[in-house]
Amino acid sequence: MRRRQFITLVGGAAAWPLAGHAQQGERVRRIGVILPGTPDDPAWQARLAAFHQGLALLDWSVGRNVRIDVRWATTNAADIRKHAAELAALTPDVIFAGGNSGIGPLLQATRTVPIVFTLGVDPVGAGIVESLSRPGGNATGFMAWEFSLAGKWVEFLKQIAPRVSRMAVLRDATQPFATSLFAVMQAVAPSHGVEVIPVNMRDAGEIERSIDTFARTPHGGLIPTASAAGVRHRDLIIRLAARHKLPAIYWERFFVADGGLMSYGADLVDQFRQAAGYVDRILKGEKPADLPVQAPNKFELVINLKTAKALGLTVPATLLATATEVIE
Repeated sequence: MRRRQFITLVGGAAAWPLAGHAQQGERVRRIGVILPGTPDDPAWQARLAAFHQGLALLDWSVGRNVRIDVRWATTNAADIRKHAAELAALTPDVIFAGGNSGIGPLLQATRTVPIVFTLGVDPVGAGIVESLSRPGGNATGFMAWEFSLAGKWVEFLKQIAPRVSRMAVLRDATQPFATSLFAVMQAVAPSHGVEVIPVNMRDAGEIERSIDTFARTPHGGLIPTASAAGVRHRDLIIRLAARHKLPAIYWERFFVADGGLMSYGADLVDQFRQAAGYVDRILKGEKPADLPVQAPNKFELVINLKTAKALGLTVPATLLATATEVIE
């Protein structure tokens, strides 16, 4: 599907309309969707498309037996809370939260409407579910990673750039999980001969100032950690890494496709497709309390050889052999 066609299809905060094609007597179910992005963002286009593909494979068709109300909440916390309250007030059959930042506001807005989430981070520690195996409330879904993944970021970045001795960890300090991720990196950093330095990334200006300052000292590298702000400002982060010749590892493939050096993380687009399966099960009568929260089981290591060459790096053969995908 072409990008312009997709934007026309899903853009704005309006609902997918109820077309007049429902079969007589067939019940039309209602799904709310909240996304911490904008409708013209290719990354969120791909994720939402995967969710719709998953629904279609399960015989859910917009205008025939399902209506979908989409809210593009951007990365603004106030907007996310507003849209979460709006969706809860519609009392849909289920709400799909396509990002960690929307889960808390949705639970504040409703404890009765079923919620399926993706990109969840530490849902037990955050009080979203009672346990991973038995969530116990009205929310369940899919985690973005386990915290041990942060150690792999340090390991892989050191492998591809052995001279790196300092790593700036870009994070959204308002997210509790950012502290836990950084703690894991701090624990493994000495064994790799590196120092990790926390850097906040609340807005574009702060990101640029922080990276410019960090890059004044040699042998640096970057580890942007997952957040809605990181997705929103990914072009800036990639551009700054190239400008200052800073090797960087990201958490998702689309950074590397856009010119970043490498990424390691769960296949997040596939999570959106899997989430459609949980939505389907809830629409057919199952309860979120009984559906276990799923940890990621499909990981990708992606390397951009063109970017490695521009940085003067030779990718070790062992790392190339490990890679899921190599972009020439």
